Amino acid sequence: MAAKKKKERDLSGPFGFEPYKAKKGEEYMNEKQEDHFRAVLGAWKKELMEEVDRTVHHMKDEAANFPDPNDRASQESEFSLELRTRDRERKLIKKIEDTINLIDAHEYGYCEACGVEIGIRRLEARPTATLCIDCKTLDEIREKQMS
Repeated sequence: MAAKKKKERDLSGPFGFEPYKAKKGEEYMNEKQEDHFRAVLGAWKKELMEEVDRTVHHMKDEAANFPDPNDRASQESEFSLELRTRDRERKLIKKIEDTINLIDAHEYGYCEACGVEIGIRRLEARPTATLCIDCKTLDEIREKQMS
């Protein structure tokens, strides 16, 4: 029973990485933190690239010229949806690469609008975040007002 409780409390972060726990008085975005987020982003990118490969193989293997127009239309619709998803993931891969470049330049973890620390917890939730929570909230409010 104790093992079960321990297992329930064992919440690992994205891609099997334990969320980074900053020590008291630890400098923000030090080398250990940068290494942690570089590893998380690298694993995320690897997973997305593997998904791209699976899609290519799936589309090659499943591509068939069905005599029935309904079957053909269903397959084209499925492929279209997959390609749209992969396009979104392609953009995400680019964003991950840009984020890794920020880490390499030691500029990661700071809001691009106001320059304050984004925060470890926010970066754990969204490693590609470029805005602090305040600037992101204001951005979303402006976006709602424009539409």
